[in-house]
Amino acid sequence: MGEAIKIRASVQGELTEIRFLMPHPMETGQRKGPESGKLIPAHFIQSFSLTANGALLVGGQLNTSISRNPLFSLYARGLKPGDRIAVEWSDTKGDRRRDEVIVAVS
Repeated sequence: MGEAIKIRASVQGELTEIRFLMPHPMETGQRKGPESGKLIPAHFIQSFSLTANGALLVGGQLNTSISRNPLFSLYARGLKPGDRIAVEWSDTKGDRRRDEVIVAVS
């Protein structure tokens, strides 16, 4: 299931800044292990979603070209303090993670 997703959401006037960091090794399947010299199997986040109060704001698919611990930052309109923001991902091994926060005033 992995380490908790770090999510920050704060209202700044009419906009809400949302930042989330998804801790994950994001292995490409092309790197060799230091001891064995064998390829490390691919293991990366395939899809993620960002929802506000259960409604989808952003959905995406990732691949091997994304670095370890991907960080995303965006702005959204129409959110207010107390709204719930959730981020969920699933990876190539079938692992899933979902975390949520409450929007705060900046």
